Amino acid sequence: MDKEAANHKINAVVLLSGGLDSATALAWAVREKGWQCTTLAFDYGQRHRIEIEASAVIAGFYGIKDHRVIAVDLPVIGGSALTSNMDVPKDGADKSDIPVTYVPARNLVFLSLAAGLAETVQAEKIVIGANVVDYSGYPDCRAEFLNAFAKTALLGTKSGVEGSGLEVVAPLITLDKSEIIAMGLKLGVDYSLTRSCYDPDDQGMPCEHCDSCRFRQDGFAALGKKDPLLP
Repeated sequence: MDKEAANHKINAVVLLSGGLDSATALAWAVREKGWQCTTLAFDYGQRHRIEIEASAVIAGFYGIKDHRVIAVDLPVIGGSALTSNMDVPKDGADKSDIPVTYVPARNLVFLSLAAGLAETVQAEKIVIGANVVDYSGYPDCRAEFLNAFAKTALLGTKSGVEGSGLEVVAPLITLDKSEIIAMGLKLGVDYSLTRSCYDPDDQGMPCEHCDSCRFRQDGFAALGKKDPLLP
C-alpha cells in the first residue's frame, strides 16, 4: 500500500466504464495505492451497453460499496458511431485522424460530473484509465487535456476554491495495451469480467474486429497470453 494512503485516508472517484483500462485503473487505485474508491459509470446511450453491467460486476469484485451510474443522453448530440446507427469501423477501416468512434466531449462531460461527485463524497482524486492508445486518436484522452481540466476544476468547484484540492490521476496514460494488461495481471485483475468491444453481439461477446477488440487482442498477444473472452 502507498505510504500516502497509510498516513491519510485518500478518497477517490474512479471512472469505471467496465472495460479493460478502467478495471486496471481501479485495481491500481485500490490495491496499489490503498485508496477508498467510489466508482462511477455512465449510461450515455452507447451501443455497447454491456459495459454498464460489467462495471457493476467489477466494482463488486473489488468490494466497492458505492458504485453509481449516471444517465447522460449523448445520442441527442450525435456525431459518433457509438451513439448512433453509424457503422462501427472494422479491421482498421477508419483511417481518419480522429476515429468515428470518438464521442464528442465525452470525457469533458464525464470528468465534470465526476468532479461534482468528488465534492459530495469529499474525494481528493479522480482516476481515469486514459492511455497512449486512446489519446493517439481521441483528443479528450491526452495528458494535456487532463491537466487542463484539473486546473479548471480547481477554479470551478467549492473544494478547489477553498483549497482542499482535486487531482485528476491517469495511471495508465503512458502505457500501451500490453503494459496495461501486464500491470493488471500483477494486480489480480480478472479480465473475463471486462467488456471492451464497441459492437458486441446480443450476448455481449466481442466482435473481434473493431479497433477496441483489435487493440485488446494485440495487447494479450504481445504478452503471449489469450484474451479470456475469446474462444
